[in-house]
Amino acid sequence: MFPVIEWKNARVYMLDQRRLPMEEKFVEHATHHDVARSIRDMVIRGAPAIGVAAAMGIALGVANLETDENRELLKDPEFLGNRFAAICQVILSTRPTAFNLFWAAERMKKIFGRFARDYPRLKRELIAEAIAVDEEDVRINKKIGKNGETLLKSGDTVLTHCNAGALATAGYGTALGVVRAAVTRGKKISVIADETRPYLQGARLTVWELQQDHIPVTLITDSMAGWMMRLGRVQAVMVGADRIAANGDAANKIGTYSLAVLAKAHRIPFYVAAPLSTIDTGIRSGTGIPIEERPKEEVIYFRDEMIARPETEAFNPAFDVTPHRFITALITEKGILRPDFKESISRLKIGKKKHSRR
Repeated sequence: MFPVIEWKNARVYMLDQRRLPMEEKFVEHATHHDVARSIRDMVIRGAPAIGVAAAMGIALGVANLETDENRELLKDPEFLGNRFAAICQVILSTRPTAFNLFWAAERMKKIFGRFARDYPRLKRELIAEAIAVDEEDVRINKKIGKNGETLLKSGDTVLTHCNAGALATAGYGTALGVVRAAVTRGKKISVIADETRPYLQGARLTVWELQQDHIPVTLITDSMAGWMMRLGRVQAVMVGADRIAANGDAANKIGTYSLAVLAKAHRIPFYVAAPLSTIDTGIRSGTGIPIEERPKEEVIYFRDEMIARPETEAFNPAFDVTPHRFITALITEKGILRPDFKESISRLKIGKKKHSRR
């Protein structure tokens, strides 16, 4: 598997996920504006991966402040603080639902608070922190996988939605990380992947990932999920999350809520696999999670091919919220959380974060 995102030679490189699975191409980013554009345009997507991109984008923006005309100004904490705030704002304005974006920015702000009076040191520390966020994510995902694989038994077929694999993280994956861990333990696991309209992350990304790892996968349209459950072909639903509220309500790619309702009706366990950095304890319930709405063109076009007339009105929320009562368990790097989620999350003492309601 290629690295999804990488810091190299004072540049940020991202695997362009819009081109997969037909083409494997990396995009080079020289400025934090470039990084912000790629987050917004879904060159990179998936909450953990967006968090890594945010950290690297902020580090890149601060590194680029060092110019001949700015060199003396960078000794002024007020000037540097204003520029740093502006860089963060550009990054934070990209995708409002993915909480890892704001979590990563808070990490970078803490570094800034410690080294704001020493620009050369600040630059080095921000780059080191961004790389640390990247490396930590892979370790965290493997812990999630190790914890979650205990919920699957050999012979199970897992239904998943969107892409919560290596492509949605710095590597390995959350929901697909659980599948990978189970397969590594010798369990025979197969996957059913929803295509995930309108952006087709399941068809383009999840299927491609699993094929790379030689894990059996069957692609279905989103509308087939209920019938597959009715036929007894699904033993578990496993998804990721972009933000989890303090009570366990989980925002994920649009269509997740429908799967949760179907799973409940068919008495199939519904699992959400996500790192603690996705949990926003500053929001009490899913009603407070901001839901990103994307351009209608994503619904009426696909790769420049028109599938409805251009004047068609279309509604395109990128996410929905699954109420905690439909979730069997949350799988995190600290273990498996079960209802009452409000109590189990509070025991983790994650603490409230700033910017959670952006």
